Amino acid sequence: MKKELTVTSIVMGIIMAVLFGAANAYLGLRVGMTVSASIPAAVISMGVLRMVLRKNSILENNMVQTIGSAGESLAAGAIFTMPVLFMWALEGKASMPSIVELACIALFGGILGVLFMIPLRKTLIVQEHGKLIYPEGTACAQVLKAGEKGGSQAGMVFAGLGIASVYKFIADGLKIFPSEVDFSIKKYKGAGIGIDVLPALLGVGYICNIKTSALMMAGGIMSWLVLMPLISFFGGSNVFYPGTQAITDMGTWDLWGSYIRYIGAGAVAAAGIISLIKTFPLMVKTFTQAMKGFRKDSEDLPIWVVLVGILVIAVLMWLLPFIPVNLFGALIIVVFGFFFATVSSRMVGAVGSSNNPISGMTIATLIAVCVLFKLTGNDSMESMIAAIVIGSVICIVAAMAGDTSQDLKTGFLVGATPKKQQIGEVIGAIVSALAIGAILFLLSKSWGYGSEELPAVQASLMKMVVEGVMGENLPWNLILIGAMIAVVGEFMRIPVLSFAVGMYLPIHLSVAIFCGGLLRFITEKSKKNKEEAEAAVEKGILYSSGMIAGEGLIGILLAGLAVINVGDTNVASIIKLSSVINLGNFGALAAFAIFIAIMCYFIFSKKKDEITENMQAEAIVETETEKTE
Repeated sequence: MKKELTVTSIVMGIIMAVLFGAANAYLGLRVGMTVSASIPAAVISMGVLRMVLRKNSILENNMVQTIGSAGESLAAGAIFTMPVLFMWALEGKASMPSIVELACIALFGGILGVLFMIPLRKTLIVQEHGKLIYPEGTACAQVLKAGEKGGSQAGMVFAGLGIASVYKFIADGLKIFPSEVDFSIKKYKGAGIGIDVLPALLGVGYICNIKTSALMMAGGIMSWLVLMPLISFFGGSNVFYPGTQAITDMGTWDLWGSYIRYIGAGAVAAAGIISLIKTFPLMVKTFTQAMKGFRKDSEDLPIWVVLVGILVIAVLMWLLPFIPVNLFGALIIVVFGFFFATVSSRMVGAVGSSNNPISGMTIATLIAVCVLFKLTGNDSMESMIAAIVIGSVICIVAAMAGDTSQDLKTGFLVGATPKKQQIGEVIGAIVSALAIGAILFLLSKSWGYGSEELPAVQASLMKMVVEGVMGENLPWNLILIGAMIAVVGEFMRIPVLSFAVGMYLPIHLSVAIFCGGLLRFITEKSKKNKEEAEAAVEKGILYSSGMIAGEGLIGILLAGLAVINVGDTNVASIIKLSSVINLGNFGALAAFAIFIAIMCYFIFSKKKDEITENMQAEAIVETETEKTE
């Protein structure tokens, strides 16, 4: 029996969970985005185990990335909400949160996110295999398999990793050209277009395929080329909340930040509810099957462990004096947590973790919680703090559920034991939660949230939502417009979740993802027979996996350089060359075109390699297996 949950894998996973958690907390608060840690953790693990420890265990590598990626996911959930507590404290409206309070909130959310996914694993990961892609999980499995096999498969992964790393460092490290290209259309006021010229987005689009990426692109077009021009055309010189300036004075990003994000949040919330309603019978069936988890041969942790764990956490949140959540709030967390864990898992399965709109789900949660509080006469500052705490737990639940889903998909593809992976997820959640409290506290002491160094964009938005609902000035029309667009999409029988995500995210991300999907479509159609097309696509997926890994590793490196000071300046600022050489938007587009051309060279190489031979061997094995059966 191959070893999985070993001392080596646990220790390495814990170290990576803390490092990735810290780096992503800073990165997210600084620029509003985090990087996926699963593939970088897997790549680092392969390097350490093979080169340093002289071991080559795909299951140990998988366990390292399972534990390590928990740090990134938990940090992503925490930074969207918890800084609000610090902001209110600085405004004199509340007391400063303690490290213990922050750690407990993160711990409860992290463990719940894992527990909620356990009874859903068989349905979402196994039974819907092929329907839900889980691009990062699939890519991570490809990286692990390629690392074990070596040869041309590993070479394809590391080619993507190396080229993407250099490209990312030039773009976001040296800043010779911008990683985001943005254009406004002067004769079509309010409209905007652009692209994030980043390897990871191209890779995610390639792995997701043309259908998903096209739906996201359609959502982006709806927001940036339809709704925003409409707002600009009819708005005139009026000032509409939550905007603070006349519509005519607003640029594209002002329109997106003030109005489209609410419309997109409404669309995502409605799409999530529609998805839940449609899959509810299947979830009930799955949960009923999971109740048989008392069997000793179950692949997952027993259902009684899940139920007891959820009950204990709910009671602790209710009884602990430093957690401002009553019994009603604890029940809300359990109900909303399970709902958004399911939605998050299905969403990352369709469009990937990088495009999982956790902040949209958190906004929907905060709106619902605040409305419930208002209806019961609870609109005090204490209720607002309770709402943020509830939103924090739900946000972390959604982030952890998405991460757990990707990891379980990776495990499913490489033959890992689900039960051991679930234990690894819990270990990662515990360690990351203990670290994130101290990290958030130190960052607050160093710069303060809402400052130029740490803008904390998502947290500022959450603060505005809570204050808006409690003050009865939230733009409900915008949220309902988004919800109704999602309903129309459902009537048209399109996969509305991907479309809604595209509406919510800046179009710049969707364009890059669409380029990846389009490249895969070209790959599939350019070959004469099915075997050649599948081999080319396999190359593209391996190369894309390496691209995602390369950008993730350099993202972590740059985040680290940003907190290392030399004198009064950090290292990240010292290495910038933008004041000396800056190629601008068109230079960025040219660099991205060259990057795509290099990717095409690797994908369309006509040399018959191990990938084709392995696929032929696997086809023979499958045929023989079918005959035996």
